[in-house]
Amino acid sequence: MMGWKQVLLLALSFVVLASSAHNDNVTIHFRHGGDPQQHGGEGNLTTDQGVLISDNQNSLKAGTRGPTLLEDFVLREKIFNFDHERIPERIVHARGSGAHGYFEATEDISHLSRAHVFKKGMKTPVFARFSNVAGGSGSVDTPRDVRGFAVKFYTNEGNWDLVGNNMPVFFIQDAIKFPDLIHAVKMEADRGYPQAATAHDTFWDWATLMPESTHMQLWAMSDRGLPRSLRMMEGFGIHTFQLVNESGDAHFVKFHWKPKLGVQSTLWDETTKIQGADNDYHRKDLFEAIESGMYPEWQLGIQVFDKEFADAQPYDVLDSTKLIPEEDVPVKFIGRMVLNRNPDNFFAETEQVAFCPSHVVPGIDFSDDPLLQGRLFSYLDTQKSRLGTSNFHQLPINHPKVPVRNFQRDGMMQMSIPKGRANYEPNSLYEADEPTGPRACPFASAFRTSDEVTGPRQRGPKLRARDERFADHYSQARQYWKSLTESEQNHTVGGFVFELSQVSLPHVLKRAVANLRNVDESLARRVAQGLGIELPEKSKALREPVDLPASPALSIQRNAKQTIEGRVIGILINEGSDKEKIEHLKNMIREHNGVSALIAPRAHGIKLSDGSKVDVDGILAGMPSVVFDAVAVVLSEEGTDKLVKELTAVQWVQDAYAHLKAISYTKESQGLLEKAGVDMNVRGISTDLGAEFIKNAGTRFWERELL
Repeated sequence: MMGWKQVLLLALSFVVLASSAHNDNVTIHFRHGGDPQQHGGEGNLTTDQGVLISDNQNSLKAGTRGPTLLEDFVLREKIFNFDHERIPERIVHARGSGAHGYFEATEDISHLSRAHVFKKGMKTPVFARFSNVAGGSGSVDTPRDVRGFAVKFYTNEGNWDLVGNNMPVFFIQDAIKFPDLIHAVKMEADRGYPQAATAHDTFWDWATLMPESTHMQLWAMSDRGLPRSLRMMEGFGIHTFQLVNESGDAHFVKFHWKPKLGVQSTLWDETTKIQGADNDYHRKDLFEAIESGMYPEWQLGIQVFDKEFADAQPYDVLDSTKLIPEEDVPVKFIGRMVLNRNPDNFFAETEQVAFCPSHVVPGIDFSDDPLLQGRLFSYLDTQKSRLGTSNFHQLPINHPKVPVRNFQRDGMMQMSIPKGRANYEPNSLYEADEPTGPRACPFASAFRTSDEVTGPRQRGPKLRARDERFADHYSQARQYWKSLTESEQNHTVGGFVFELSQVSLPHVLKRAVANLRNVDESLARRVAQGLGIELPEKSKALREPVDLPASPALSIQRNAKQTIEGRVIGILINEGSDKEKIEHLKNMIREHNGVSALIAPRAHGIKLSDGSKVDVDGILAGMPSVVFDAVAVVLSEEGTDKLVKELTAVQWVQDAYAHLKAISYTKESQGLLEKAGVDMNVRGISTDLGAEFIKNAGTRFWERELL
């Protein structure tokens, strides 16, 4: 047993035996047992009760080697909090990335909506969250999947949540099917895989039995399912909503987000390699763009139409598996969203943000879309399950920027402290000179549900049924297929072939192809050939599809924006690379609002042509060309001779070529391109390190895919 002198000496040992290092005002002391004790910093450590903590490195024990004591409230509180740090993740959209910014209204639409957020010149704070649908919070960023696109507007009339996706349609028409969809798409119940993937039995078994999902299947199997960046994808409100003006007049509306940088996707081979190179590719891309001042921006557009237009269409505008072609109702841009600040804390903001389609403000209202109607209930309910309290709206990221006054009381994690005893109304406590609380607002500024009808059959008997116009499951799927370029069609076929090749149930494969015959015979035939199965008999359509005109607005390639703004260019260098050419190229990329990254076999001390040494942004083994939008190979003869012997360097160039990217190179680098099998006579391959390369770097060369 230790004597009191030994105990005292041990307690003081961090002073007697300390060796210390200083970093600003932080001092590090190493105690008798080798444990580091830091003093200084930004204030003193305390418990959650505000009690100062003297030692954050050791639990309280009976002697230096004795048992830990139950009375150690510091240890118990710290472990208790740690044990409860994780909250239930979202059932869908679990993996997400978010950012703060603002929405600025740029057009006057007061004749359509009374909402203040749309008043020209009004700036409204926003928080946007982008997400994968199928995978868990720990899954990768780049699987083939639908992406969530949700925006919370902190308006001066309360919060408005526009909760959509990067595709304008969805898999189902009625919310009652949502649990089945998600159960089918998630990891299979008996084996717990695959993660973040639809390429398995249960999803395609369900999807092929639900012909209404066919239109969405084509969108998901197309390039839309493989976005290059969260900054380069469109967003859609999906549903039909209503805009209501001061007079109470209502118009139907669909919401669109159009990215300033244009829409861009990746290739399937490319995206699988990105997964191996960087699990956080999209999240890091968004974060770094904002950190560097290259703020992502979208235009908010609306398609506005009336009941007469809706009634005249061969489809029902309340059907979320349908869209309204932009050629029929052009998108009118009314504002822009700029994201200019990253979250201060990922959990407190991106994880705890709670979006609900039911959060609207005066001037925006719902339609009778049966999928939307179910979401109005579901999202509110799920926040209670996920965040543990009905008071989730009191969390800072969810709290409105305007005063909140009502008689909702108590509940878990109540953060407000109402005064007085008025927790009901009507009351007459004001007659006793007591606080009486708020009352309903009878004035026009309050939210009033629109009484405009949303369709000719809005009233009727209680039925579990859908309107007959919901039964056309193939016409718009066919329209989407016809709207794609040849290259995009090839990618869509490849998407179906890969996904269905992972299905082990032969009858599901036949049913999938049989359904596709209602979309397009060539599509079905090519998928069958890719799977190596006989072309099955066409499935019977509930309503015979009709030929709708192609909608060029639906194609990514037809509307591609040729620019390097926001894009990342990889520059491969090695010993002896020409410093002047490197600096010139970097400057040109910067002038066109692009980003350059130097890549070399090692990270430090690359000796250039003038004898100077540089550190690079990444090494060949860690930053393959799949993470870049275009590449330049700036090597000396000596550097080329070394790299032609390295598989990673050859693969770096091969992938850039195979993924149809622009490649510019110095003549001394030609040997590496030859070793990689690059045809230097095709478009996009050039020795020009100037304006021609900058122009080429802003696009993909799809014709090379057909060589």
